[in-house]
Amino acid sequence: MAEATRKSSNVVWHPELVQRSDRERLNGHKSALLWLTGLSGAGKSTLAQAVAHQLQQKGFRSYVLDGDNVRHGLCADLGFSDTDRAENIRRIGEMAKLFVDAGVITLTAFISPFRADRDRVRGMLSEQDFFEIHCACALEVCEQRDVKGLYRKARAGLIADFTGISSPYEAPIQPELVVHTDKQDLQESAAQVIALLRERKIVPACP
Repeated sequence: MAEATRKSSNVVWHPELVQRSDRERLNGHKSALLWLTGLSGAGKSTLAQAVAHQLQQKGFRSYVLDGDNVRHGLCADLGFSDTDRAENIRRIGEMAKLFVDAGVITLTAFISPFRADRDRVRGMLSEQDFFEIHCACALEVCEQRDVKGLYRKARAGLIADFTGISSPYEAPIQPELVVHTDKQDLQESAAQVIALLRERKIVPACP
């Protein structure tokens, strides 16, 4: 789905009196979207939560949009066909854009297997607001972890369109950051993400 079909009419975008810059100034840091992508079991959700926890401890505002959690509500009506995956990511992109405008450092943890869908979300925001983070992890390691038992079911043919098994995963070509979650521990991975935020001046260098 390249673009959402607009079915509503007589709607007007209302400008806000409080601007994003006002919220960022109040927060003491800038906002951004950290888009974590990778295979199931690559550690996206775990890493996103660890980074959010560290940001919270430092007094920075953040929020994690997790793939499974979102499919419990906002995207409960979507399956895992290519079309539904694209719509899932489109909805998340629109929601994440609102979080960024609210001054929040927003982290997403979605497989988001197709480059076109991720690029579409990148295009929703300013260039300096979107950070694609590839949680790179060998398929065999993801299968060894298999905390949800999904790979076993996919191998047995019980789950259709499963990324990495019966549906492709298109790895990022030029992500802002690659985190090798199969070769380093969680603390090292989180430190990489925090370092990126400091390097890009989303959060101050200290504390």
